Amino acid sequence: MPKFGQMTEESAIVEWRKKPGDRVARGDILFTVETDKSVMDVESFEEGTLLKIAVGPGVNVPVQSIVGYLGQPGETAPEAPTPASSPPARRPDGQASLPKPPAQTTVMNREAARVAEATPSAPTVAATSSPALPPRFRISPRAAALARASVINPAGIRGSGPGGRIIEKDVQTHLAAQGYGQLLISPAAKRLASQEELDVLGLHGTGDSGRIMVEDVQRAVAEKPKPLNKMRQVIAQRLTQSFRDTPHFYLTVSVDMTDLIGYRSRLKEAGAPYTVTDFIAQAVVLTLQEVPEVNSSTDGRTLRWHSHVNLGLAVSLEQGLVVPVIHGAEQLSLRELCERSKELVQKARAGKATPDDLSGGTFTISNMGMLDVENFGAIINPGESAILAVSSTLAQPVVREGKIVVRQMLKLTLSCDHRIVDGALGARFANGVRKKLQDLALWKLLAGG
Repeated sequence: MPKFGQMTEESAIVEWRKKPGDRVARGDILFTVETDKSVMDVESFEEGTLLKIAVGPGVNVPVQSIVGYLGQPGETAPEAPTPASSPPARRPDGQASLPKPPAQTTVMNREAARVAEATPSAPTVAATSSPALPPRFRISPRAAALARASVINPAGIRGSGPGGRIIEKDVQTHLAAQGYGQLLISPAAKRLASQEELDVLGLHGTGDSGRIMVEDVQRAVAEKPKPLNKMRQVIAQRLTQSFRDTPHFYLTVSVDMTDLIGYRSRLKEAGAPYTVTDFIAQAVVLTLQEVPEVNSSTDGRTLRWHSHVNLGLAVSLEQGLVVPVIHGAEQLSLRELCERSKELVQKARAGKATPDDLSGGTFTISNMGMLDVENFGAIINPGESAILAVSSTLAQPVVREGKIVVRQMLKLTLSCDHRIVDGALGARFANGVRKKLQDLALWKLLAGG
C-alpha cells in the first residue's frame, strides 16, 4: 500500500484492476486506492503475474502493508501478514471505548449467537479502579433459532436462565408482550427483513390494516446507518477539530459587483476565459500581500508567516469536499491563475488530484455563488488563519447618491482565527478584497483590456 502524503497513515483499496493469474506489465494499473482526499490509481513498477490478492476492496490498512504478490506463473505466494488494525478509540479519560451493543433494528447474526453461547462466562471480580463492564450477551441455541425464525433482535430481551442467559421461554414471552401474534407482514417482506437483519417489530406497515410490505422493509433498509466514506471521515475529523480548537469569528462585507460583472461579460464575448471566481481569487491574493498577517498559521504557541500565497479552492465532489491548492499564487498573472484553477478543479472532479495538489494551503476560498446562497460562514481549514465564504451575486436595491437603485451585490464572509486575526485586521482584509473587486480600472489593467 503506497504512502501518498505525509499525513496519510492508512488507505483502502477501492477496486482491483487485475485478478489472480493476470499478466502484469510495468505501468499497468494494479488497483485504485481511496485516500483521505482522493481516489488514485496505483501502477506496477514490476512485471510478472498477479499471484495473490492479500487485501480486498473496502479494507483500511496501514501504508506499506502487503496487499498482494507478483511473481512468475506457478509460484506459490507466501502467507500475507495480517495488517495491523486500528487501535480502539480512546475516551477523554484515557480508557479504551467499549463496543456499542447491537442496534435495536439489527438482528444478531447466527455466528455471533453461536459464539455467545459457546463462550464460558468469566467469574465476576469486584474492582474499584476501572468501570464495570456491561453484561455478556448470552442466548441458548433454541432461543437464538426462535429469534431468527421470528426475525427479531433478541439483544433487548431480559434472560431468566443461569447468568442472565436468554432461553426459549424468554423469547416467547417477549413475542407475546409485543403482540407478535397480531403482526401482519407479507412473506416476501419477512424474507427481505431476515436477509437484511432487521427486527420486524421495529417496522411500520403501510399496507392494509398496517400490514408490513416489501416497500416498508426497503425503506427501513435505506435508513440503516452506513459508514462514512474515507474522505468524509477525514473531513469530519479535521473540521470538528478546527471548530473545537480554533476560536472563530466572522465578519461580512457587501460588494457591488455591477461594473465587474458587466466588464466580465464583455471579456467573455471577446473569448476571454475568466470567471467571477478568478477575479475574487486574484483580489484575495493581492490583499494577502498587503495584509500578510492573514497569510499565517499558529499552533497556539508559535506564529508562522508564509512567504508564498498557496490559495485553496474548495471543490464539492459526490464523495465529499476537497481543496486543490494553487501554490505560489502571488507569482501568477490573472490569466495564469485562471488556467491553473481550471486545471486543478478538473483534476479534482476526475479523481486525479495528487496529494501535492491537495496540501500546503495557506488561505482558502469557499465559493457557493452558483448555488443561490445569500450568505454563509465557512470553517477554517486546519493550519490556516482564515477562510473566505463567497455567496451568490444578487440584484438588490441599494442607496447611491441619495437614490435607490438596483445593483448586483455579493456578500463575502471572512471566518478568522481570533488567535491571529483580530477584528480590525479582519475588517482591513475584507475591505481590501471589496475595494479591489469594485476597482474596474484595476481589472482592465490586469486583464489587458
